[in-house]
Amino acid sequence: MACLTLADLSLSTESWVGEGRVIDVIRDSLLLFAEALSASGDGFGLYGFSSIRRQEVRLQVLKDFADRYDDNARGRIMAIRPGYYTRMGAAIRQSSRILLQQAAQRRLLLIISDGKPNDLDHYEGRYGIEDTRQAILEARRDGLVPFCVTVDREGSDYLPHLFGHRGYVVVQQAQTLPQVLTRLYASFTR
Repeated sequence: MACLTLADLSLSTESWVGEGRVIDVIRDSLLLFAEALSASGDGFGLYGFSSIRRQEVRLQVLKDFADRYDDNARGRIMAIRPGYYTRMGAAIRQSSRILLQQAAQRRLLLIISDGKPNDLDHYEGRYGIEDTRQAILEARRDGLVPFCVTVDREGSDYLPHLFGHRGYVVVQQAQTLPQVLTRLYASFTR
């Protein structure tokens, strides 16, 4: 199994959920999830993304597949900050290319997000949803398993269209995100 975890690092992750900010929950989740993945022996990469229009989709390498999970990777995770927008389709396409290069029988593209795809240049509403859906269909066609974990309580309104009814989970309490990630990964490796 190879797992690429793609975390939404857009400005909306600066919002508060419960007693903490979404970005803090994502950071803690990435740290704990990486520890679990490291212990499993499976290949994994951790990436974050944000965007400013289509010309600048930022894919931030937190831990590449070839890298060891060490203090340098932990430092990169600790340094994540919210910024810009959520051009999810482009980030999924970039991540899919990376994941397809991994030698594994199964390849999981695990997306952590807090909301709908959006950007400044009309990448919102229907256009952003349909572009993201197309990127997910392309990933599936290439043999990848895309799955979304979100803290967006309105996610059930649009995620079935993007990922299908079994391709996502809405986390009701953001603080449980680390446990949800590890349980999901265990279910994918069965």
